[in-house]
Amino acid sequence: MTDQSKSRTIVEIYGKTYTIIGQESPEHIKEVADYVDQIMREFSSRNPSLDSTNLAVLAAINAASEYLKLKKKLEQ
Repeated sequence: MTDQSKSRTIVEIYGKTYTIIGQESPEHIKEVADYVDQIMREFSSRNPSLDSTNLAVLAAINAASEYLKLKKKLEQ
């Protein structure tokens, strides 16, 4: 991966700004960030006492679970 093929995309997830550097299109990165933000806000609304670190871990577990289910389904 060369620096020329990388793009910088600024996103906001759960009120915090991140600069994502990678080969994916900015549109894709923003879609992913919006999805993570949505999951974190959904979990936060159900349990307002969770801090952002725990919300991020729950969002990651949720996304990984969905990914693995889809992967298994495609492999069948």
